[in-house]
Amino acid sequence: MEKKITTPLTQEQVKDLKCGDSVRISGVIYTARDAAHKRLCELVAQGKELPFDIKDAVIYYVGPAPAKEGQVIGSAGPTTSYRMDAYSPTLIALGQRGMIGKGKRSPEVVAAMKQYGAVYFGAIGGAGALLSRCIKKAEVIAYEDLGAEALRRLEVEDLPAFVIIDCEGNNLYENGRKEYLESVQ
Repeated sequence: MEKKITTPLTQEQVKDLKCGDSVRISGVIYTARDAAHKRLCELVAQGKELPFDIKDAVIYYVGPAPAKEGQVIGSAGPTTSYRMDAYSPTLIALGQRGMIGKGKRSPEVVAAMKQYGAVYFGAIGGAGALLSRCIKKAEVIAYEDLGAEALRRLEVEDLPAFVIIDCEGNNLYENGRKEYLESVQ
């Protein structure tokens, strides 16, 4: 079932999302990879304010390519999510509700998702040029020195993704594999 969601991503919306759901995300999301996540968590540790409101935010793990003339942004495919696993529980505890990336997540991230109510979306790797068409506006809001990995504010329309791990800890990578193995026996 495909669901349309609009950010900010509230706890009520998160509870309605189930492992395996196909979603189209519209609204404001943020980009950050491991270097930006490290800086965000350093700010938290120092008791300083983050450069954006983390409550009900969605962070897309992407380092987009430079925009060509006439484009808002270059190719914007997801990066491997486990590189953010050391930092994600801290941000989830502060109210982050969604993450978009690819690949597995650590048990610590899943535990934080269950405790605080968050969801992990998977985007299709290798489809960055197509995904970038859903980005209507992009602006660097912090860490410009990180280049492609700077923290950006994106306005997106119907960005396609799948719920990989829901707020109850149901995991499409595990459940899908189990269902497949049962179907071929």
